[in-house]
Amino acid sequence: MIPRLSLQDGIKPQYQAFVAALERAGFVGDIETAYASRLVVATDNSVYQWLPQAVVFPKDTQDLARLMTLASQPEHAQIQFSPRGGGTGTNGQSLNDGIIVDLSRHMTALLSLEAEARTVRVQAGLVKDKLNQALKPHGLFFSPELSTSNRATIGGMINTDASGQGSLVYGKTSDHVLAVTAVLMDGTVLECGPLRGDALEAKLAQDDREGAIYRQVLASVEGKRAEIDATFPPLTRFLTGYDLKHAYLPAEGELPRGLDLSRLLCGSEGTLAYITEATLDLTPIPSLRTLVNVKYQSFEAALRHANVMVAAEALSVETVDSKVLNLARGDIIWHSVKDLIADVPGQAMQGINIVEFAGDDAAEQQRKVAALCARLDAQMAAGEAGVIGYQCCDDLASVEAIYGMRKKAVGLLGNTAGRAKPVAFTEDTAVPPEHLADYIMEFRALLDSHGLHYGMFGHVDCGVLHVRPALDLCDPEQEVTLRKISDQVVALTAKYGGLMWGEHGRGFRSEYGPAYFGDSLFAELRKIKGAFDPDNRLNPGKICTPLASDAELVSVDAVKRGHFDRQIPVVVRDSFREAMECNGNGLCFTFEQHSPMCPSFKLTGDRIHSPKGRAGLMREWLRQLENQGVNVLSEEADAQLAGGLRWKELVDKVKNTLARRRGQYDFSHEVMEAMQGCLACKACSSQCPIKVDVPAFRARFMQLYHQRYLRPVKDYFVATVESYAPLMAKAPGVVNFFLQQQWVQDVTAKTVGMVDVPLLSQPTLKQSLAGHDARLFDLAKLEAMSPAQRSKVVLVVQDPFTSYYDAPVVRDLVLLIEKLGYQPLLMPFKPNGKPQHIKGFLRAFAKTAANAAQLLNRLHHLGIPMVGPDPAMVLCYRDEYARALGDARGDFQVLLPQEWLKGAIHAIPQRQLGRFEPYHLFGHCTEKTAVPSSHGDWAKLFEHLGAELKPVAVGCCGMAGTYGHDAGHLEDSKAIYAMSWQQALAARPKERCLVTGYSCRSQVKRMEGEKLKHPLQALLGLL
Repeated sequence: MIPRLSLQDGIKPQYQAFVAALERAGFVGDIETAYASRLVVATDNSVYQWLPQAVVFPKDTQDLARLMTLASQPEHAQIQFSPRGGGTGTNGQSLNDGIIVDLSRHMTALLSLEAEARTVRVQAGLVKDKLNQALKPHGLFFSPELSTSNRATIGGMINTDASGQGSLVYGKTSDHVLAVTAVLMDGTVLECGPLRGDALEAKLAQDDREGAIYRQVLASVEGKRAEIDATFPPLTRFLTGYDLKHAYLPAEGELPRGLDLSRLLCGSEGTLAYITEATLDLTPIPSLRTLVNVKYQSFEAALRHANVMVAAEALSVETVDSKVLNLARGDIIWHSVKDLIADVPGQAMQGINIVEFAGDDAAEQQRKVAALCARLDAQMAAGEAGVIGYQCCDDLASVEAIYGMRKKAVGLLGNTAGRAKPVAFTEDTAVPPEHLADYIMEFRALLDSHGLHYGMFGHVDCGVLHVRPALDLCDPEQEVTLRKISDQVVALTAKYGGLMWGEHGRGFRSEYGPAYFGDSLFAELRKIKGAFDPDNRLNPGKICTPLASDAELVSVDAVKRGHFDRQIPVVVRDSFREAMECNGNGLCFTFEQHSPMCPSFKLTGDRIHSPKGRAGLMREWLRQLENQGVNVLSEEADAQLAGGLRWKELVDKVKNTLARRRGQYDFSHEVMEAMQGCLACKACSSQCPIKVDVPAFRARFMQLYHQRYLRPVKDYFVATVESYAPLMAKAPGVVNFFLQQQWVQDVTAKTVGMVDVPLLSQPTLKQSLAGHDARLFDLAKLEAMSPAQRSKVVLVVQDPFTSYYDAPVVRDLVLLIEKLGYQPLLMPFKPNGKPQHIKGFLRAFAKTAANAAQLLNRLHHLGIPMVGPDPAMVLCYRDEYARALGDARGDFQVLLPQEWLKGAIHAIPQRQLGRFEPYHLFGHCTEKTAVPSSHGDWAKLFEHLGAELKPVAVGCCGMAGTYGHDAGHLEDSKAIYAMSWQQALAARPKERCLVTGYSCRSQVKRMEGEKLKHPLQALLGLL
């Protein structure tokens, strides 16, 4: 039995006092001090881990001002703060051991839009892609691009002066910031923008903190003008950390000198003030976009050829090396791009350049693309430049697919095999583009000298390449290597006249700042810091410290996640790799409602309820168990071998459960709360670039948790459905009569915790197929058949949900198989075990899986195809069975209907496309992420029969097996359904909407009152 985990890093007394005072001061946002809440923001997308004392989520600018006003009181002088947006920083910019101020939960509004003036006012917590989604109908977009755009916030972009693809034309975030609202450390609300003449003089004359700031900034940027111009390198990227160059507005004609504090705040990483709102300028969306994807025989050739693309007047040139390409091939993303960057026969593609042309003049666009293609043809014919091929695409779907692959590159690098993983610490250096190839060759030699593997991708048009060396930071020696490489890259970058941080900010690399700025200018930065934050309380140690302070800068040697992870034995880390290898890239934080990952996060906005959050909690849980001397693998083995429950164990469980109800603390409860919010949809297991698989480690956690605490009745209700459903189906009328009684529903909800329990099919499957040969399954007869006879047989694998609650689907599958000229046979019902796995009954699941596998393997060896109608149950045979049984699983295969139909449909002559309305396919989350060809496979089947099938992009339906029947999840289930399914169905005729998942059809039936068809039923109708 696992122990109670009660020894947490407590909150310091002064922070406890501040939080208590904040609650009394009328702060209306959220205040979280639970260990899980603090832990989930102790990491970002960097290698560092720093546990804060609390996390607060302000509602608006006034709420944040209330927070800082309280903090300025003398009794709270020790309290320190750091801002946080999307948590996508790669250098620990938002990490702090004080209070994290997270603006991403509530401050997410688009405040005003002036479409004609091309400006927008937003709150700092608004996600970049969500802003562009709202701007798209107006033909506008916020142009600074970055790979994390579907979860990065505008405030975070401003604080790091973010930029990425297209910056050669579109520039950086600071180039598009017109004004900002910021809150100072003392609670003063500051409106920042360009000021000249009398307006500036009035600010300089103010006898307050704001006036002192203006006076100091003007003195620094004007008094050191020549030194500033001489120091900052002429790059499209800029030296983040107080933009002395652009904050000053020189006199122009009749315009007097000016000052723009908003430019100073861009890139300041929250060390000067809290940015709460911003006015941004917008860019018209180009009507024409063309990509030329150029393929090379070496990565060096791709780098050296980039100047040709830039000279061709391209909008952007992005490069990807073979390491990233090969990782993409093993990811779901490859399905969308494989035809757009196809291999060149007889040539090894070692790198690509993605060249984009964009504009509104079709003739000019064609001229540019044609000129580049002609040059590429000539170079290939002459065997020059290492070019081995190219492909063009100009449809928006293809363009977005290519960039989707490129954006996922940073996450894909974290999915390399082995314990050493490419990590971010020196990955955004910038050098003049003409020096990039030489610089990278020397960079590669540096990494090769350390014997390291690495991947590369980036923006060759502006001299920025992302380089991530593979290190195992659980090894202290490799942490020493990180420091050595960091120092060496600083020197190498300086040699080529570049920057150590060209894109991702400084954070824990701030220690290198003095060397880049020089003593004189760095002193000016410190003076500015002192004017804004004299006591060094805003993101302390980042960028610089006040001149009057003796506080130190943070260092690349700061405590890293590996320090904590190495406390977990290697064998345990390897066993729980689905949680341990999460690198914090945060793709699971996407707001996109049509994305299947992760419905619980999209619903709550709480990062605990995300794959990253759950993985972080799981790692900490494993670490704490190890620190208490618990071998978690032994505990699992004991749980698997345990027989009936002993009285002492039962008594202990009852005592522990009663203690939990009395409020006794156990960190395991916090982990369980996060796990219970998971819908077990498994989208993370394929959508996440690292393949974080929450349902896999969730089931293992639940098994061990319930060795200590009693299970709720509903767990048994769900886990045993495959036992009682066949029994109830013997008298469906009687069972349904009782299930429809209100008093039965009330009792079930209160005692079992389940609602809307589905009715059994009437007629039953047995009645539907009465007299049909499909019911004449006889294993001995099958084994006695000749191979030729067996080649016409197809076995239908039953599952409890379709067979007993949606029997028409199984019946129609039988009829469809028969219609195609095969002999369908209905296998006897054999429990699959998926419901047991969902609730963590892993011992019972292993027995069920072994039992089923024995029969399925026997049938497999007869060479007879086996087809199951429900994707969740079929895919359980492939994934969960392999985990539970290992090699003992055997090599049987149960096919999804479309997988079998692809080979069988050709028995029917292909038909011309009919004139009737198209069908619309709503795929099951697990199916469309685990088998990405599913949508296309179904579409081809319908096309073969003369019908059109259009896949619909939706997220989770909210039912997810039995999640939606849990009384505690009822409202959440309905809210998740409303996020995408409800809108998508409302826009289409429901009689033409087809749904592959049983649970999805059940949710639609509950919410819309209509039972939609499975696509195989529509195919049967077409036949």
